[in-house]
Amino acid sequence: MLKRKIAIIGASYLQQPLVEKAQAMGLETHCFAWEEGAVCKEIADFFYPISILEKELILEKCIQIKINGITSIASDAAVPTVCYVAENLGLISNLYVDSFAMTNKYEMRKRFHLHKVSSPKFAATTEINDFEDFQYPLIVKPTDRSGSRGVEKVKSAYSLENAIERAKKESFSNQVIVEEFIDGVEVSVETISWNGEHYILTITDKVTTGEPYFVELEHHQPSMLNYGVILDIRKETIKALNALNIKFGASHAEFKISSNGDVYIIEVGARMGGDFIGSDLVKLSTGYDFVQGIVEVALGKFEPPTFIDNSYSGIYFLCKETEHLQDYFHNATLYKEIVSSEIFNENLLLVQNSADRSGYLIYQSNKKWDINKKR
Repeated sequence: MLKRKIAIIGASYLQQPLVEKAQAMGLETHCFAWEEGAVCKEIADFFYPISILEKELILEKCIQIKINGITSIASDAAVPTVCYVAENLGLISNLYVDSFAMTNKYEMRKRFHLHKVSSPKFAATTEINDFEDFQYPLIVKPTDRSGSRGVEKVKSAYSLENAIERAKKESFSNQVIVEEFIDGVEVSVETISWNGEHYILTITDKVTTGEPYFVELEHHQPSMLNYGVILDIRKETIKALNALNIKFGASHAEFKISSNGDVYIIEVGARMGGDFIGSDLVKLSTGYDFVQGIVEVALGKFEPPTFIDNSYSGIYFLCKETEHLQDYFHNATLYKEIVSSEIFNENLLLVQNSADRSGYLIYQSNKKWDINKKR
C-alpha cells in the first residue's frame, strides 16, 4: 500500500515535531526550505532546497509528487505558500486571498477594525510621521515579522524615528505599523479550526522582558486570569478568527488585558504558537495532540479535540535576564517537573528578539511551577 504524502513548508527546528509526527502517523514527508539551518533535512523522507516564499516552484514540485496534504507550524511566512499550493491542488487550507491579512499586521488590523474586534489604535507607515493624534507611548513593529523582531516601545516623538528605522530593517516589505501601547498582562490563545468551527484548546499566560522589546521569557498553561476575563478573551478570539476568515488549522491569538480588565487583541497567527507552545505545552497541559490534529486537518479529516489531562505546563528561556535560574538549566535531571531542556549557547545575551535566547526548559506539574519563587 502506497504511503500518503504530506508537504511541509519550512525545515527549521520549529518544524521538527511536525515532520516526526507525520512520520509516526505513517506518512511520507516532503520538506521545503532554504538549506541553511534546515534541521529537518536530515529527518524528512525528502528535502527540497527551495525557499518557502517560492510558492510557484513548490506548487510545481507538489504536482509532481502528488501530495495528499500540505501544512506548516509556527511560521507566518509559510502561510501564503501553504494556502496557494493547497488551493491550486484542491486540498484543505484557508483561502490564499485571505492569507495576506493573516500574515500582515496592518491588513490584519484593518480586518479587526471592520469587524469591530477590540484592538488598539493603529497606522502603517514606510517613513517618519508625527502621529500627532496618537497617545504615547506607542509600539512600533514590522508589519510582516514574528518572534519580537523589530518590536520597540516608544515613549515620545524624540525616539520614534529610530524605532521606525529599526523596524523597517526587519520588515520584508519595508513597512511598519505603529500602535497605541496597551499596558497590561499578556496571554495567547491556542485554537484549532475545522470548516469554520473553532475549538479553543487553552489560554497561555506569558512573561516578557518588558520595555522596550517585549521578548518572551516564560509561558504557562492554563491561564491564571479570572473567569470573566477568560470569557471575554474567548469571545474576542472567535470574532478575530472569523474576521480573518480562518476556517482550517491552527491559530495563535495574542492579547493584552488592561488593569481594569479590558481585553485587546494584538495579533493572530494562522499557525501554532512558537516557543514550543503548540508543539509541546498544549499536549502537556491538556493531553490533546495538537500537532497530530494539524496533520489530520491537512489530510482532510478531523475529530473534535478531547482533553484527557488537566495539568500545568510551561517553558522558561535562558538569557542574561534569567541567568539567576541557571541552576535549573544545568541540573535539569534533578527536578521531576522538567520534561526537557537544552542550553545551546553559554554566552548569555540581553535579548532584543527571540533569537537572542540561549536555552529553554519545559515543565509539567500539578500546579504552576514558578521557579522564580524557588531560588
